[in-house]
Amino acid sequence: MPQSYPTLIVGAGPAGLAVAGRLSKMGLPYILLEKSDRVSAAWHQHYERLCLHTVKEHSDLPHWPMPEGYPVYVPRLKMIEYWENYVREMNITPKFGQEVTNIRRENGHWAVMTATDVFTAGHVVVATGYNRAPYLPAWSGQQQFKGTLMHSRDYRNATPFKGKRVLIIGIGNTGAELALDLYEQGAFPSISVRGPVNFIRRDVAGRPAQRTAIMLGKLPTWAYDFIARQVQKWTVGDLTPYGLPPSPYAPSEQLRRFGKVPVIDIGTIDLIKQRKVAILPDIQQFNEDSVTFVGGQTEPFEAVIACTGYRAQVEDFVENAQPLLNERGYPRSLWFDDEAYRGLYFCGFSTPLSGILRNIKMDSEQIAEHIQQEKNRR
Repeated sequence: MPQSYPTLIVGAGPAGLAVAGRLSKMGLPYILLEKSDRVSAAWHQHYERLCLHTVKEHSDLPHWPMPEGYPVYVPRLKMIEYWENYVREMNITPKFGQEVTNIRRENGHWAVMTATDVFTAGHVVVATGYNRAPYLPAWSGQQQFKGTLMHSRDYRNATPFKGKRVLIIGIGNTGAELALDLYEQGAFPSISVRGPVNFIRRDVAGRPAQRTAIMLGKLPTWAYDFIARQVQKWTVGDLTPYGLPPSPYAPSEQLRRFGKVPVIDIGTIDLIKQRKVAILPDIQQFNEDSVTFVGGQTEPFEAVIACTGYRAQVEDFVENAQPLLNERGYPRSLWFDDEAYRGLYFCGFSTPLSGILRNIKMDSEQIAEHIQQEKNRR
């Protein structure tokens, strides 16, 4: 027999915990399913030096601030500690070992299948995150490459790469930070970049960029974009001489138009300007012990780390999800009024400049209030 609950939450990462915390505080019953054996499982696997780029007061979960003794930018292990304490504080009891394989609308409710159980619910909150599935492209000749080729998901620290020439593919936030980590631990990193990149400094004149972004977010978009561009010119400068052409868009406009998060810099720019991290073009092909780039330049490498991102891929387990997704594969809204999708919610799939965790906290409130309204309406 299916197990029935008013609300079912999929995923015990920050978004799932935020919704669960809201519902717990409101006294609304729910079940929280998690495929692994712990909360925020992905954070246990991230690279060791990972640290938030957002300030702690805008990175906590509902109803429970981070401890005063935490640093402004909280490191990975402290975040895990906070989330584990949050579960205890808010009396959240996830059901572990439950990987959801299918969610579908059935007789006016939602049927949720895992490998071992079937659940039904009036409301389902998908909180599996925008980075659920690692994306690894295929490159010409990669099978003949004799060195290490890995996705950044599998990178923990720079120890295995000390003294080696390492190519990083992609200069998002992960790629930029891994280059810094590798250099500081005695490796020789280079970064392959396909096109223009938007950088912003994490701190400007001692002020966190996130706090500035929250303030600027209250302005008209043209004013926000203009100020963001001017601050970027002042703090980052022209990186064209180093192989990084400027983006035609301000960081804020780029995120708004294309959903592409700018690189929050914590030191990589300085290494690039000092020629300690080389910038190379897009990859043309792999060779046995080298990589050839667009334009014909060939360089030897002993390891390649693909920082090529992730995909949400909710369509893998939510039936008929495609109409709900934007061109980047993320849900277009927190919920949808179409009767075919009534009761289905999405949390944790937006990436604003003002902070992903801050947005999760705000979105979880809207979702919990909507669930309450739907309950009252019935």
